[in-house]
Amino acid sequence: MTHEEISMNTKKALCSTLKELMKHKAFSKITVSELIRECNVNRKTFYYHFEDIYALLRWTLEQEAFDVVRSFDFTDDYKNMFLFVIDYVEKNSFFLNCIYDSIGRDEMKRFFCKDFFSIIENIIRDIEDKGNITIDDDYRSFLCTFYTEGVAGMLINLFQNPGVHKKETIIEYLTIMIQSSLPASINAFQAARTPQRSQPQH
Repeated sequence: MTHEEISMNTKKALCSTLKELMKHKAFSKITVSELIRECNVNRKTFYYHFEDIYALLRWTLEQEAFDVVRSFDFTDDYKNMFLFVIDYVEKNSFFLNCIYDSIGRDEMKRFFCKDFFSIIENIIRDIEDKGNITIDDDYRSFLCTFYTEGVAGMLINLFQNPGVHKKETIIEYLTIMIQSSLPASINAFQAARTPQRSQPQH
């Protein structure tokens, strides 16, 4: 077994142990000492792989969800991307709720926003390319923040209040939003910034 495979197996073992511990106590109460004892690894091994438990948590979410999400073609595959994300949230609702209860809504949104910001930015840049449009960096950043905050908040509401909307309905709404309102916002900004040609006088 290679060093990379051993390292990955260790990370996965720590991840599984963290999830198991979170079934019995709050994330904020779990210590590195408890984690390594339950996982049967030493402290040096833990800190070789992770700076702290928050880093392990971030790796867990990225490994299970965000890295997979990045593999989608965001420009043509909205529905499957959203389907994967919503499936992950539903299947891991207990885990996500435990994190939420420990770190709060703002910190939870930060986890989601960090990764979805780049996803939304890629979608916006694709819209610009297809429309031969270039918007200001400031407005692009504004749009990324606006839509990222909305998606992150929706995902949190999904595992906090399961069953409010059907999965198919959420995917339909998100797809419509990305395919219609984002291009409309970009085109409207471009039109507002383009000098109007004066009408000829008669």
